[in-house]
Amino acid sequence: MGSEENDVTSPVVVPAGGLIEPQMALAMNVHASPGVYALLLGAGISIASGVKTGWGVVQDIVGKVAAVRDPGNPDVRAEAMADPEKWWEANSSDPLGYSALLAAAAPKPASRQAMLAGYFEPEDGEDNSKGPTAAHRAIAQLVKRGSIRVILTTNFDRLTERALQEVRISPQVVHRPDQIDAIQPLAHSQVTVIKLHGDYADLEQRNTVDELETYPEAQQHLLERVLDEYGLIVCGWSADWDKALARAVAGTRSRRYPMFWSHYGRLGEDARRLTAQHSAVVIEGKSADELFTGLVQQIEALDRTTVAPISRDVAVVRLKRALPDPVRRIELFDLVDQAVTDVTNRATAENRPTDASPNDEAAEVFGTSLRGYRADSDVLLHLLANGVFHDDGTHDELWHRAVTRLVRMRDTTPSSYVTALEALRHLPALLASWTVGVASILSDREELLVSTLTRPLWTHPHSNHPRRGPAWFLNPLSILHADGLHTTHRAENGGRLPYPQSNWLKGTLREPFRLVEPSDVAYWEACSRFEFLASMIAMDTEQPAFAQPWAGEYLGQGTWGYDGNGLAAAVRAELTSTWPLLNAGAFGGDLERAEAALTALSNWRNQNARHW
Repeated sequence: MGSEENDVTSPVVVPAGGLIEPQMALAMNVHASPGVYALLLGAGISIASGVKTGWGVVQDIVGKVAAVRDPGNPDVRAEAMADPEKWWEANSSDPLGYSALLAAAAPKPASRQAMLAGYFEPEDGEDNSKGPTAAHRAIAQLVKRGSIRVILTTNFDRLTERALQEVRISPQVVHRPDQIDAIQPLAHSQVTVIKLHGDYADLEQRNTVDELETYPEAQQHLLERVLDEYGLIVCGWSADWDKALARAVAGTRSRRYPMFWSHYGRLGEDARRLTAQHSAVVIEGKSADELFTGLVQQIEALDRTTVAPISRDVAVVRLKRALPDPVRRIELFDLVDQAVTDVTNRATAENRPTDASPNDEAAEVFGTSLRGYRADSDVLLHLLANGVFHDDGTHDELWHRAVTRLVRMRDTTPSSYVTALEALRHLPALLASWTVGVASILSDREELLVSTLTRPLWTHPHSNHPRRGPAWFLNPLSILHADGLHTTHRAENGGRLPYPQSNWLKGTLREPFRLVEPSDVAYWEACSRFEFLASMIAMDTEQPAFAQPWAGEYLGQGTWGYDGNGLAAAVRAELTSTWPLLNAGAFGGDLERAEAALTALSNWRNQNARHW
């Protein structure tokens, strides 16, 4: 360990009674940055529920085993519970552990389940016993409003899950390492609960000192990723026994967000070391119930201090009311135009910088700006997905105007910039174009793709290239630089994704389409078709050798399958003089040009397949 880790100095404590107290600072940070803080919950959060901790279960079962083993000794149970490890070592040749203890006390699954249910489930006829605490329910409210999306917990109980289910949230729960490869990306899940020590029904729980010394590799990797990418709010965790977790917290420091550490009693030596190392803001003297119920109240108070922009759900309802009504066309125009204005107004040099140094700072700024642009565009993207899907063509110019205004965000260029950060200024335009394009495919209005991918014309102010349409200058490979995206968007196993731009766009834009297309498969197919048709238009150039398609999974063998059932074969079969894209002006309305573009795309794919 370095000297910083060995220097157990006093942690940063915002003095009570000062202008901004620690809990106030926590509320202001969570309110300002929803979704960027993860919770780390220890046994302290469940004490008020009456549910035993995992170690408490071990103590109780060891006490019962001792009582049965020596029924004539009235004190043996208390003695065994006072030091379970010592008693077990003296009376058994097997090491004490959750798995071994349960296997010995209840060797059959049914008996084991019955034994454990008594510790973790409500008693018959007592729905409120062993139920979620005020803290658990407050956390559920924070998740519901989008403030919290990742929860790390050392607890075996299911109180967090039950509190979330009470507000109709189905959490993504990870309690075994073998589940990690199959989970939905954290950024795309409403909430992910990571049970670091397992679930009470698992025999692979970690409970004793030896079991808590290390984590399986997959779990360690996921934990380190959360600690790196999210700020941390710690509550009810002492750091005394969970050595693997303590080492992970010590060895991984979020580059973006601070740590908040709440404790009720006295901080132990390990906790003091961690709070000092991370310059954590320490919140003293609050129970878990007080911390989280107070946090909800303070965040709601902050909501009332600002004139919040229209929520996306309310905006979509207004859009659907105005869309078919000619009398409300100005209301519809103002609704969409204001959503665009909100995006452009937030794109200031302070909020979305285009310069940074050194390189590691540029990577950090890239990730922050990527999430920021996406969040800024959220209301607009929901309006475009629903508006284009339900429109009959009456308002196509309104959707086109929205994209055009976003394209103009790069009409001027700063005097100095990092290329990857400067290019991100076109990310809102790319998100909007993609949304309009996919919605037009889902609504069987593919003629709208032509204006979406060919208007407006633009070229970089410092470029000598001719002005061209979005199929060229909004190519995701140009907007989302691979090095920056690999830093922020990786496969769950930590590896690089083969088509990171395509994968990120499909994932981040799934939510705006849920009302119009519930099927993930249909949505994914529409995205692939949009990429394919955008690539055809991009290949329609006098110099196809220098053209660049929109790289995506459609470049795989399945699309170009030899059996003729792939996307490429389907599009080739559609190429007739009545093809909607030709009628709308794509490829100059020339069928031979469309066929040549498809051939050029096929040739490009064959020549470059090994790189993908």
